[in-house]
Amino acid sequence: MKELYIIRHCQATGQEPHAPLTELGHQQAQRLATQLSTIPLDTIVSSPYLRAMDTVAPLAQQFNLPVHKDERLIERVLCDTNEPNWRNMLRQTYDDMELCYQGGESSRQATARAMAVIHELQAGDAQYAALVSHGNLISLLLRAYDERIGFTEWEQLTNPDVYRLTLDETEVMMKRVPV
Repeated sequence: MKELYIIRHCQATGQEPHAPLTELGHQQAQRLATQLSTIPLDTIVSSPYLRAMDTVAPLAQQFNLPVHKDERLIERVLCDTNEPNWRNMLRQTYDDMELCYQGGESSRQATARAMAVIHELQAGDAQYAALVSHGNLISLLLRAYDERIGFTEWEQLTNPDVYRLTLDETEVMMKRVPV
């Protein structure tokens, strides 16, 4: 049995890859490290986006662990243009997992790349891993284990947010961790 902690980054200044955490976001990252201090983490994998790396930095320092950057955990790209009705477009991608807007990726494609990271963690030696990513991708990961998770649950995610997945060969137990 393995435990995987899926962490959504703390409050950031924006969505671009180099958007830093806000002052509140840095405080949240410190609190997150304190709250997760009793978990015997042995692996940390993160989106290389600055807000994800800054979120996990205090936790990595606390456990004296390296942070493994993984491009497969980057923010999901919905489309290649700035769309005023992007929320409605995103909602549709939960109803149609194959829907892919120009320059973006479908929910199925995004889920597959992120699930590949989880499968590698399951096959590896780590027993307690933290995975740091972004809201839409995290909601899709969670949906892979519970099809009831959709747009509404994505809207309810917080910055930060943490879900614990307990994985064994036959089942997965998922629980939101209060932060």
